[in-house]
Amino acid sequence: MDPKNETAAPSRRAPRSLSRGLLTVVAALALLVAAGFVLAPSSVSSGAVQSMLPFAAVLAIVALGQTLVVMQGGIDLSVAGSVSLVIVIVTHQAYGDDSKVLPAALLALGVSLLTGLGNGLLIGRLGLNPIVATLGTNALLYAAVLGVSGGTPRQTTDLLARLAGDSTLGVPHALVVAVVATAVVTVVVKKTASGRRFEAVGANGSAAWAAGLRVQGFKAGGYVFAQVFYWLGALLLAGILNKPTAYQGDSYLLASVAAVVLGGTSLLGGRGNLVATAVAALFLTQLDQFVLALGFDFAGKTLVQSAAFAIGVALYTINWSRLRRRSDRRAATVAA
Repeated sequence: MDPKNETAAPSRRAPRSLSRGLLTVVAALALLVAAGFVLAPSSVSSGAVQSMLPFAAVLAIVALGQTLVVMQGGIDLSVAGSVSLVIVIVTHQAYGDDSKVLPAALLALGVSLLTGLGNGLLIGRLGLNPIVATLGTNALLYAAVLGVSGGTPRQTTDLLARLAGDSTLGVPHALVVAVVATAVVTVVVKKTASGRRFEAVGANGSAAWAAGLRVQGFKAGGYVFAQVFYWLGALLLAGILNKPTAYQGDSYLLASVAAVVLGGTSLLGGRGNLVATAVAALFLTQLDQFVLALGFDFAGKTLVQSAAFAIGVALYTINWSRLRRRSDRRAATVAA
């Protein structure tokens, strides 16, 4: 082989294209901001954006956990109960006492890990349907929420409010945590050998098993690490809100799945773009603010969120090129 050609070969490689999901959701976010300036300027004011970003950060962190599960071809319906239980444990165990925040947070982390391990065993080891298994887990978590709190909210501590709810130089602390979490999990999944195996198992479990990978272990691991992100997001939310409700996690079930889908991760499993998921969380939170600024109530906001989820499913799940080819063949048959 000619040494010149051998040297020149790497320069002829095509650059890696950006994720379709990331490009789509960034474009959607830009259009939403533009629409906000025209139709609802209050939704894009500096105060509104400053108050929106912490909640977008929490959704992004929770959605990162959901992405790990969906990448394994599963879905986690226990996210609502998980987030609620962490908030209840932290606010009730550390009620008014800053010295109890760390023990309460560690207790909540232990509960989250046990929850993830339970989901992982039921789905990864025993082969239960993810919807059935995580829905059952969610019911148990809500029973624990009721047992700990009695359904009564409690005020967060000053320490947690400062750590999670404050800003430094105008940047919310929660946003910094979300950016770091996104960067870390992206590097682990995309740049490490274990991360590439994790993606391979999600893309084709049979082929991964044939290659000697521990398919059940990776599937179970997705649920365990998802709970770590639920715990982190709930911990931040417990500090952002002055008095979170006992069922604060309810709003994160549909939103977390919608962020995953809008970010381009297929519900059938496989590769996912974690940065796109985080941007989709920002888009959904700003969309909520835009809809409320237009005068819609909570029900209208939920309908818009559901529509965004349906559009994401239509964009990334339906094979539009195949449908077009089918339509063209039918049209040609009719014309003949």
